[in-house]
Amino acid sequence: MTNGGGRVRRPAGDGTVDVAYVRPAPDRGIPLVVLPGGPGLASVLPYRLHRKDAVRRGFDVVMMEHRGIGLSRTGPGGGDIPPETVSVTAAADDLAAVLDDAGLDNAVIYGTSYGTYLAQVFGARHPERVAGMVLDSPVLSGADDVHAIRAHVRRLLWQGPGDAARAARDLLGAGIVPVSEVGHVGRIAYEFAGEDAVVRLFRDRLAGRSRRVWDRLAHLGEGEVDGPGRRMMFELDLVRGITYGELGFAHAPDGLPFDPREEFVREGTPPFTGDPVDLPAALPAFTWPTAVISGERDLRTPRPIAERIVDLAPNAVLVPLADTGHSALDTHRLAGYAVARAVAEENHRVLPEWAGELAGLPRRGVSRHLGSVIRWGLAADRVLPG
Repeated sequence: MTNGGGRVRRPAGDGTVDVAYVRPAPDRGIPLVVLPGGPGLASVLPYRLHRKDAVRRGFDVVMMEHRGIGLSRTGPGGGDIPPETVSVTAAADDLAAVLDDAGLDNAVIYGTSYGTYLAQVFGARHPERVAGMVLDSPVLSGADDVHAIRAHVRRLLWQGPGDAARAARDLLGAGIVPVSEVGHVGRIAYEFAGEDAVVRLFRDRLAGRSRRVWDRLAHLGEGEVDGPGRRMMFELDLVRGITYGELGFAHAPDGLPFDPREEFVREGTPPFTGDPVDLPAALPAFTWPTAVISGERDLRTPRPIAERIVDLAPNAVLVPLADTGHSALDTHRLAGYAVARAVAEENHRVLPEWAGELAGLPRRGVSRHLGSVIRWGLAADRVLPG
């Protein structure tokens, strides 16, 4: 191991892969492993500023480059590792080897989005290495989560009594926009700009206005589904077995509006094989301090999933963040670090009482500006010609 990180040679089918990790401040704070979302999101380049912030706040932060991504996608000969060697359980065991190489007996494990799934699988397979856990915008089951997501999103944006749902029904009834596009645009607008922006956007689109902002939102995030991704930042190809096989991103779409799986359906995607670990059955053994962060406007991993985890894990608390969408790590990381410190100090039981103060901390992260951009775009489209 070198100061600042290292590489650990790990089995990958008939060959090996060198799993890279970074550790900017060894032995100078609370050991904190950070697992980003995805699958496919790298750790080393996208999270440079996050690590600096974490070090300044007293964390000895470790970030592993997930096998199949960035610095961990090739074998010793330089070729890509076989996609069938990229799995959640393999990545969890890689993390245990990384902690061995770093000389850490255990650490607080902070996962966000897909990273929460990996964190929980790690906890099930290597419980002795977990000092505490932060599950930020959590995933629980590739097989079951979709039912909670559909019910939550549809209540808010299609079937419920609210203004956004009424506006969605009017727009869908007019048949002027594809059903999948209404769902995609509506979820983004709600998460980043709130219900009022969704109502205005849907009503404007029905009236033939706001085409600029609508079209931009309709294409936002396409790189997370199609295409090769961006090397060293977001790489989709080798993790397809996790995305589709283990998490079931495209499994059994129901054909109705606001189905999160519809946009992932493509020809040739790997079939869903099921969760590699029964996490609902494993969670009752998670006795370490656990904080489950849930954003008020998170439609990707909504509140009912977080509440189910808190019900199952005996030492878990819910940390609800107002005016927040998906992944505090990416949109409100100061709140995330404060939660991680409370977990490390076994002071997590007070976090629900601090939720208002945590939500009010200064926001950092590029995506925090998207709500303002959407609202400005709606205003601009009403006054600009064309």
